[in-house]
Order: sequence, then structure tokens, then C-alpha cells
Amino acid sequence: QVQLVESGGGLVQTGGSWRLSCAASGSIFRLNTMGWYRQAPGKQRELVASITRGGITNYAVSVKGRFTISRDNGKNTVYLEMNSLKPEDTAVYICYTQIIRFAWDSDMNYWGKGTLVTVSS
Repeated sequence: QVQLVESGGGLVQTGGSWRLSCAASGSIFRLNTMGWYRQAPGKQRELVASITRGGITNYAVSVKGRFTISRDNGKNTVYLEMNSLKPEDTAVYICYTQIIRFAWDSDMNYWGKGTLVTVSS
């Protein structure tokens, strides 16, 4: 079994900073790309940021320059540092990762349950 556990959701004021983390545990041979999606009320889920095992990052245009994604391969953990937060960043943030469970296996996407970040105006 594999679990992704997010932490760090909460309430923050406009212009503030917040940090999310997501740790993968269980039967894991290797983690490939890790990242974060978000879903705001009434909106479609959108990719916020992703990071490859080698550290190549990708960001949504709406968060570029404000958010930073990073990972600790030794801890199987991905982080999302969010700065200059805006009310429109309010959403459930959901982490995902491509996991290879066994050496002979192909990777599969696994998802966390999501954590709510609310940015007050």
C-alpha cells in the first residue's frame, strides 16, 4: 500500500506566506514526478506545480514567481512554498506523485486527500 499525507492547510491573510508538505509512505521503489494540483469551489482542478526527480520544475502561470516547489528524495516528501498569497489562491491543494512500487513495475499516479488553504481578503 502507498499513502500520501498532506499537511499545512490553514487560513492566511492576503499577501502572506504558507507552506504545504506531502509525504509518501509504503511500498515504494522510487518516486518520479511529484506535484500539486488545486481545486477551488466551482472550478476545475488545475496543476499548480510539479517537480521531477532530478529537480526540473514547472509552474502554472498564475503562481509563477510566487510559489516554489521542492522535494526531499530521502524523505519522499514534496513541499510547496506559497508567497504573496491572493484570495484567488483559496482552494483545496492536492498532492500527487508518480510512484514505482517495485523495480520491475511501471509508475502510477497516486493522490493525496487534499488540504484546504484559505486566503482571507
